[in-house]
Amino acid sequence: MAWKLGRLWLLLIAAFAVCVSARAQDPSSAAGGKKAMSEDIQTIVLGGGCFWCVEAVFQLFKGVEQVESGYAGGRTVNPTYEEISEGRTGHAEVIKVSYDPKIISLQQILTIFFHAHDPTTLNRQGNDKGEQYRSIILYKNEAERQAAESIKNEIAKSGLWGGKELVTQLEPLTEFYSAEDYHQNYYNNNRSKPYCSIVIGPKIKKIREEFGALLKN
Repeated sequence: MAWKLGRLWLLLIAAFAVCVSARAQDPSSAAGGKKAMSEDIQTIVLGGGCFWCVEAVFQLFKGVEQVESGYAGGRTVNPTYEEISEGRTGHAEVIKVSYDPKIISLQQILTIFFHAHDPTTLNRQGNDKGEQYRSIILYKNEAERQAAESIKNEIAKSGLWGGKELVTQLEPLTEFYSAEDYHQNYYNNNRSKPYCSIVIGPKIKKIREEFGALLKN
């Protein structure tokens, strides 16, 4: 009996070692199940109203590896959604887009951004009102600032928004705070909810029609 129990323990230990080894080699097991990304991946932080909307838009595109909803551009450290909603922190609802510049360029991402929301309405997108819904690009370096300013000027001259002034802010990124888990991948997890079907659905349809060649299959 003792011999059998000893052999059973050895088998269990061996099985555990195989499991640990497999998990260590699986990129999806790292960082809470998030996909491991190449060192070539770049990020840009954008705010264009409710982050549920812009997150759903950028998830559509080839070369976009991850979209994370969060908060940036304000005063409070580690803000909560409740604080943001009450306008007490100065933060905007934003997304951090992680993208492969070999597949989709920063210029393309910024162009999509200016098509995906109304950059002419100050602190407002549709019925969503408040500075947390402002149009904003938060750049990490001078190259991103120049690209944002260039695309903003191109969009303004194009007449896309009827010649109205673009109120999109360009500010240096100081800190990005990830939003609560229930905000992540919100549209795909809540398509039946009225906000998703009435507000986000038509926005996605419009973007699909305008940028069909850049979309994921």
